[in-house]
Amino acid sequence: MPIKIEEDKLKEGLLGLVVALVEIIAEVLKLQAIRRMEEGLSPESIERLGQNIYDIFEVIEQIKRDQGLAESVNAIRENLDTVIDDFVNTIVNPEEWVNHAE
Repeated sequence: MPIKIEEDKLKEGLLGLVVALVEIIAEVLKLQAIRRMEEGLSPESIERLGQNIYDIFEVIEQIKRDQGLAESVNAIRENLDTVIDDFVNTIVNPEEWVNHAE
């Protein structure tokens, strides 16, 4: 039986996933930037780093607006959050995994 794929939905889903992943990477970069600022950077470096992080988030938001992806990205992020929470819970509480498997 052939699988019917709606091209628009596939494109939106794939682009939404890519943007969600870029958004997550940008958040990690932001945390790394904060860590570096706390370790001590010159005021000029802090300003440049802050502006670059801000620009990254602005571009991401512009892409989401231009492509109409805000809802798709939010849904993907929520689903990824659930998967990550489950994974972390399994690592922290391995007995939960055993109980869930039974």
